[in-house]
Amino acid sequence: MCGIIAIIRRPAQREVPTSTQVRKLIDSIPDAPPEDLQRIHLLIESLALLENETSGVPGTISLLDDSELLTLLIEKCKIVDTSITKLERTLDKTNSDLKDIEKTNACIIQVKDLLWSLSNDRVRLINSVRELCQDKRDIGLVETFTSIHEALSALDSLEVRGRDSAGLHVMIQDHALDLDDPTLLSEINDRSSDNDFKSGSIRVTNGQISFVYKTASEIGQLGDNTLVLRRAILSDKLLHRALASSKASAVVVGHTRWASIGIISEPNAHPLNSEQERQEEMPYVVAAINGDVDNFADLKEIEDLMISPAVTSDSKVMPTLMAQHLSKEGTGTLTVAEAFRKTARSLQGSVAVVANAALDPENLHLALRGSGQGLYVGLAEDAYIVASEPYGFIERTQKYLRLDGESVDNASTSSEPGEIITLSKSNAGTIEGISRKSYDGKSLPIAEQEIETAGITSRDIDRRSYPHFLLKEITESPDSFQKTLRGKITDLDGNLNVRLEESTFPSNLKKKFQNGEFREIFVIGQGTAAVAGNSLAAFLNEEIDIRVESLPSTELSGFRLRPDMTDTFVVAISQSGTTTDTNRTVDLIRARGGAVVSIVNRRDSELTKKSDGVLYTSDGRDIEMSVASTKAFYSQIAAGFLLGIAISESVHSSTDKESTNKRRNSLLLGLKELPDLMREVLSAQEKISEIATELAPAKRYWAIVGNGLNIVAAKEIRIKLSELCYKSIAADFTEDKKHIDLSAEPMILVCAAGLEGSVAADAAKEIAIYRAHKATPVVITDTPEFFTSAFKVIEVPPTSKELAFILSTMAGHIFGYEAALSIDAQANPFREVRSAIEVAVSQDPNMTGEVMLRNLRPKIQKASQSFFDGLRSGDYNGNLEASTATKILIMLKYALGSIPLDSYQLDFGKVGTPATILEDLVASLTVGIEELTRTIDTIKHQAKTVTVGISRSDEEIIQLPLVRELLESGTPRDRVSYRNLRCLEALNSGVEDVTGYIRYSIDGAPDVAQLHIVDRGGIAVDLASRVERDPKLRGSKHLVASDQNVMVTKGRNDDRTIILVPEVKDQQTVGLTLLHVRLEKYVDEQIAKKILEGYQNRYAKLYDFVTETEPTFRGDLLSTIPLSDLLMSPIAELAELWRT
Repeated sequence: MCGIIAIIRRPAQREVPTSTQVRKLIDSIPDAPPEDLQRIHLLIESLALLENETSGVPGTISLLDDSELLTLLIEKCKIVDTSITKLERTLDKTNSDLKDIEKTNACIIQVKDLLWSLSNDRVRLINSVRELCQDKRDIGLVETFTSIHEALSALDSLEVRGRDSAGLHVMIQDHALDLDDPTLLSEINDRSSDNDFKSGSIRVTNGQISFVYKTASEIGQLGDNTLVLRRAILSDKLLHRALASSKASAVVVGHTRWASIGIISEPNAHPLNSEQERQEEMPYVVAAINGDVDNFADLKEIEDLMISPAVTSDSKVMPTLMAQHLSKEGTGTLTVAEAFRKTARSLQGSVAVVANAALDPENLHLALRGSGQGLYVGLAEDAYIVASEPYGFIERTQKYLRLDGESVDNASTSSEPGEIITLSKSNAGTIEGISRKSYDGKSLPIAEQEIETAGITSRDIDRRSYPHFLLKEITESPDSFQKTLRGKITDLDGNLNVRLEESTFPSNLKKKFQNGEFREIFVIGQGTAAVAGNSLAAFLNEEIDIRVESLPSTELSGFRLRPDMTDTFVVAISQSGTTTDTNRTVDLIRARGGAVVSIVNRRDSELTKKSDGVLYTSDGRDIEMSVASTKAFYSQIAAGFLLGIAISESVHSSTDKESTNKRRNSLLLGLKELPDLMREVLSAQEKISEIATELAPAKRYWAIVGNGLNIVAAKEIRIKLSELCYKSIAADFTEDKKHIDLSAEPMILVCAAGLEGSVAADAAKEIAIYRAHKATPVVITDTPEFFTSAFKVIEVPPTSKELAFILSTMAGHIFGYEAALSIDAQANPFREVRSAIEVAVSQDPNMTGEVMLRNLRPKIQKASQSFFDGLRSGDYNGNLEASTATKILIMLKYALGSIPLDSYQLDFGKVGTPATILEDLVASLTVGIEELTRTIDTIKHQAKTVTVGISRSDEEIIQLPLVRELLESGTPRDRVSYRNLRCLEALNSGVEDVTGYIRYSIDGAPDVAQLHIVDRGGIAVDLASRVERDPKLRGSKHLVASDQNVMVTKGRNDDRTIILVPEVKDQQTVGLTLLHVRLEKYVDEQIAKKILEGYQNRYAKLYDFVTETEPTFRGDLLSTIPLSDLLMSPIAELAELWRT
């Protein structure tokens, strides 16, 4: 996955508010905490007016120059936040009317959203634009840097979709640069000469000037890329000069990439432009793409696209092909919009595209086809903000249009799925400025009702200072738990009770429980929601006589439905309220007369509309950005207990209630205290990290066990560890484990919090059995004294035994996060080597493999040592496949020169060359990285199709006349070693002509081997061969077969100069090729030196022989000695020529 962002903005349509106006709005906001709903509504109204007035470019300008006003705003927000926090605390203790509490809570959310928008989004924007604009305040600067800030902020949010490279392209209209200024023109020319469109490149075309900023780094953290881009933009003085005009405006296109096709490099980072190699100037187009263009190779060939070898991304075909269409057909007959549609239509695969053309700077072009990608158009004040997800623009607007990549609009007679959209700058931010067509060109008008409102704000998706969303969400779990309880537990004279709204647990359902009309209860959900339901079912089975069962939604809909289910009560649990299986099951239950109460996080979601009652978790808008859901589990547990107690109260008679008061009070008190205990567990993160880091990387088999309610914890932790660490993990009862798979010697996470007395003692005995079978038990407990046999203990604080499993779960969630990080860290040596290779390729695509390998060896050596040490210590045993580890080990040894290249064919069935080594090394490292990489916040991606694109020096050698003659004689390419190819490369400079050849096969053991003529050509056809009468392998041919080195010699009978080349397969010489050649009589000194260096190291040998007695080696003498003598005379005889 990747992330697209694009912004097109028109000049502001309203006046800039004065400082007096803004100050008045700030002063109108009360400092005192609101005492009732009416005052809260007035506070919301005041904050909303201030937010609206300070929004957009006008609002930015109003605050940009008045630092005192900005300080006043910040201080006011702090005061209001403090008062709202106090109000929120009172809600946790009040016995006020529940409806008022719910309304107050909803208002608090609104206030917090507005405060976040003002104190975070607005202040960050002002500070960023002020820094970018420096001392200048030209309207063009402010507008463009506002767009740039918004784009960078969006990229930061979208990085969870991929972050190995990122880029931002700024195309400026009506710039302020004087292109006749020779000094300025020189700088522009310098920055325009980079054909690979790397960071800092500039293009001037059709009166527009464009700047691109890019960064590519496989190793890094969320947020790193936008910092690099921001610094580059901030330091670009030419960009600032270009924008120093009141008329200047810009279209900004950005992208954050997860590389799927093509290496991680700046040339492959989007946005990509339309330039080709060795082509005349064409219309200039820039584009950013999500998804894979399945037919990119075909398009390159069919359309004869001359793409730079440094750009190996499939996406480059989009802008290049669009420009080619415009060039060939002409803008007189083909509009830019039509060229875009035609190009987008030719791309196969699920693809989202944003493009901007210099010929048409007033419009931005979008395309989406297929279900694999998303594209949304945010309608902000005077601007369209395009993003791959709504959280790319919710900092600026809640209104958006979603592109549909799948549906076919029958009303338009369109026959193709997908949509093409053009956004007009002149009407930016309005529905009137959006033009939509189908892929086959049919018009698709946009209706007002298609404009949607986002249900989240930037406050929901901000990562704060956490390195990952998952850790943030685990840390927020106590708050989510506490918010779920808010206002629902009353305290009357020490008696705690649960109260739920009529809309949550309607009176008619309570009455049916009181009358005994419900005979069965099902608690349903999928995944984590289903596991959370286990605790509710366990509680109710202890409390009431009605049969209660917890099961996945699909099990109920598939196997447990009855025609009449009027006696059935269903609790449906879903974080999003959109889980397809759960919603479908609820439909089926309702159709059969069953009653449904749902536990949901999202307000107004699909499930809430199907239910008789709804109990919202947290505040009904507790967003989780991480794929691995955590805090929802805790709030679902809290909600389950509340609903369970309410059901129990309805079922029991008044006489029963007195006997349950003590148990209920204890449980509710425990629930209220639990958030603080959860925070205690969070404080143990460092210790848990040490245990996870020690065990997770080296242990291949894992299991989770628990008994009692701890089995709920075991099941939930199993889900998270499987999601985070990509393992198939068992979740068993503690006592069952010894009967199942202890022979695997697994690492076992034992959930044992809340165990007492003999139950704890029995669990401890099981732990001892685990250790005896060489398993590695890690026990989560509040009674560590019982578990002396444990390999490691994670201690949690004590609580009631009904709730202790929640603390086990929290410890397990932290363990899973830290385990994933520790496994991922093992891939760092692989990333370092792969990144070094990719950087080398992107910097000089024409560098030969041999030179590149030599240059990279120091970096490879350092990273390899870390891997070798890890292998020896067994650290890689747990997560790296043995075949992968072996392949990487061997490849690194080849790259380091520890294994000779000639052995490569035996190991891998092909001739080893430096380029081959590097390409195969990257491929093996990629497999290793994929096996170890743990993408904490994103979905695990499929393996990359990495095209390294190293300059193939051996391919260049093959084009040399001598080598070509050898291969044309029939010698298989994969039977000529790289060493012998390099030898032939050296000899090629001294060979005037190849006049014939004979190919021999070699059969039999070395001591009795025989030669057989396979083929002959040229003068060899008419020449007699000794082999025809005496096939025994001997003489010079035997020497070549034994040494497996090229030899230049003369025929014994005819004195013809020949070159003998061995054919090697699996390290055995299986044939010879004899080339009849004519050598150059003399060659100059440098050529002679090169030939002798490449042939049997004769230059070094000759140099040593000569300088043993002579003070210097006269290289000029090489040109005076016949080449045949230099190659074939004994070294000692040649050396005498230097002594005469």
